[in-house]
Amino acid sequence: MHQVVSGAGGLALAADVAGPEDGTPVVLLHGGGQTRHSWAGTWRVLADSGYRALSVDLRGHGDSAWPDDGDYSFDAFAEDVLAVAASLPSPPILIGASLGGLASLMAVGEAPDQTALARALVLVDVAHRIEEQGRDRIGEFMIGSLDGFASLEEAADAIAVYNPHRPRPKDLSGLAKNLRRRPDGRWMWHWDPRFLTGRFGSADETRASLLDPSRLEAAVDNLKIPTLLVRGRSSDLLSEEGAQDFLRRAPHAEFADVAGAGHMVVGDRNEIFNRAILDFVDRHKS
Repeated sequence: MHQVVSGAGGLALAADVAGPEDGTPVVLLHGGGQTRHSWAGTWRVLADSGYRALSVDLRGHGDSAWPDDGDYSFDAFAEDVLAVAASLPSPPILIGASLGGLASLMAVGEAPDQTALARALVLVDVAHRIEEQGRDRIGEFMIGSLDGFASLEEAADAIAVYNPHRPRPKDLSGLAKNLRRRPDGRWMWHWDPRFLTGRFGSADETRASLLDPSRLEAAVDNLKIPTLLVRGRSSDLLSEEGAQDFLRRAPHAEFADVAGAGHMVVGDRNEIFNRAILDFVDRHKS
């Protein structure tokens, strides 16, 4: 079921919602430049497992509204997390990948009462330490495709070069959900260009240049709720050293290292990822 949920200031955020209405809510937040459809397999598995699963388009992404002021700061994304969580009948489990994970980490780590905000937190291939090489590679890919693609096939080719861990799909219908077609026929990514080029933007989805690293470290140090860190073993954004430093700072956190996956863990090894998070959320749903 498609519905609209309210972000900060009442900004309209698109969400796919499924599962029993009285199920424990789980909010899925995608990475920068993606849409809610990137969680399709996980969202359905959670709903079928009895959770009230909400896969949300971040502000300026997919079918969500574009803020008039072009505010794509970390604070804005974190405030959206707070607003969505507060709108639910009970504290959700937050599952965030990359930008969605950083927004969730900030929202939880800086909350006066973490348990009133969320039951548990899952961070997917992101933590307080961001590897410069991986950050730059993401930025180059996103900036390099601002003008879009002549066809879905061209877009699929570009993604295959960027993400060699995942086989190039033969059916491109899923890819079409993350793109929109302009009247001139070009396929554009389904997000506001100001996300990268506006006054709050920068050429990388992690916004490393706009966030004080010590702020993220403090958020990790302050984590109290059950937490799971999932890393793609071949990731160039979250290193093994970065993951281990996270676990030292948050010793209560659990860790899953997914072999055969890069930064896009969910799409690279979806079945393994789903098993890892289902075990975790089942233990922290009440």
